[in-house]
Amino acid sequence: MPPGGGGGKHGSTKHDHPPVAGLRRDEDTLPRPTPPYEVVARELLRRRPSRGSAGADPRVEKEAMPPGGGGQHGCTKQEHPPATGLRRGEDKLPLPTLPSPAITTIVYQRRKKQQAEVSIPEGPLMEILSRVPYKSLCRFTCVSSSWLALCSDPDVRKRSPQGLSGFFHKHRHGNGLKFHNLSGRGPPLVDPSLPFILRVYERFMVVQCSGSLLLCECWKPAERYEFDLVVCNPATQKWTVLPPIEFLDEEDGDLVSFRPVDVYLGSAAASPTCFVVLVPLHRLHDVAIYSSETGQWTRSGWYDEEDVTVATAECVFLKGFMHLTLDESFILAVDTKGEDWRRIPLPGDMEPSYGNTSMGQSRGLLHAWYIDPDEDYQLSVWVLKDYDSDRWRLKHTVDVLELFDTECHGKFCEMFAIHPERNLIYITNGEDTTLSYDMDSQKVEAMCTSGEFLGGLPYIASFAEWLPDAH
Repeated sequence: MPPGGGGGKHGSTKHDHPPVAGLRRDEDTLPRPTPPYEVVARELLRRRPSRGSAGADPRVEKEAMPPGGGGQHGCTKQEHPPATGLRRGEDKLPLPTLPSPAITTIVYQRRKKQQAEVSIPEGPLMEILSRVPYKSLCRFTCVSSSWLALCSDPDVRKRSPQGLSGFFHKHRHGNGLKFHNLSGRGPPLVDPSLPFILRVYERFMVVQCSGSLLLCECWKPAERYEFDLVVCNPATQKWTVLPPIEFLDEEDGDLVSFRPVDVYLGSAAASPTCFVVLVPLHRLHDVAIYSSETGQWTRSGWYDEEDVTVATAECVFLKGFMHLTLDESFILAVDTKGEDWRRIPLPGDMEPSYGNTSMGQSRGLLHAWYIDPDEDYQLSVWVLKDYDSDRWRLKHTVDVLELFDTECHGKFCEMFAIHPERNLIYITNGEDTTLSYDMDSQKVEAMCTSGEFLGGLPYIASFAEWLPDAH
């Protein structure tokens, strides 16, 4: 029967189209048009006005109607002979005719508008982006101008979880401060010259870094010995000046001022704008503690018969305690109010010494490490799994000289940091090379081989809102 054939016993009264060659009657199915045609054809058929309706465009109807269409049941008598070269049982319906460019444009615009209508509203989208790591936000800014505006919104950036961004370190041939990106590429994430500090002070020196905050000693012009303690966030360029350390003398009631010598900074990742500063007054028997929550200094003492001093310059703020490594083979922990003091013994094989011994926190656990110069510079890393039991577990050991591929002894090798979220440590030979070492995969990567970066203070960028009284 030719395409579009009329009635009869086997006519189009039961089937709108003839069977396709090669298929049984119960498998009669029209072949799928190619995808571009299918999309356009469906759209045109869906939007085709009914016959005789107002506003019907005969051109659109003509183009959307399959060849041979018409009649009460969509079929009329055949007006064209069967296609040459095809047997009667192999007649196929031709593919739909492509619409004109104008109609294609209209269909595309309507589909684009429909997709826009089902897009995520701006409110939930910003809530999602605020939970994306900052490095991913930076990549998203390249998608489009609208994504650039969304990802650069201060409300999104200040809530975005942050990871290790890089290291502050001294210039190799001077006293200037530099910043080494963790990726090793591109301009510094933050300006290490701290221009917002130099607008008020003549010079400064960074003494501590905890998370996203820096503790600086700052000198004003014409002041040689007196300096201010300033805590700042380089990412937001916000900073606050700590008040002088002054207490009333217990004997005569006079006001006594203290000039800080050793200063330690601690801040929590969960509250990057809240911090604590600890200053030993008479070694560790008498300390001053500043809290950003109270905005004032508190005097406290650790009453112990032993006369101890701090062995390393590192300080770890963890679980609400400041942790200092002492020269008596234990770590001293003190809370933010100076009321709770605790001694944590160091691992048995660990000897406190500047440069060879240090500590840090990773994945919320306290870590300690030691490089033994008498044992071929073997590095041992311990972790305090159970904070309340004081039981250390040896996590990893490695020969540092093998990492640097050298057999020369007498070198100064130092592990200066541990990644806060990964089993990754950072080591320098103090001469020209700094490496990262993955304790899980034992993979070694060179971070710097020119001597420009020989260790530094780990920094985590944060755009959280600063304190109300900050500059």
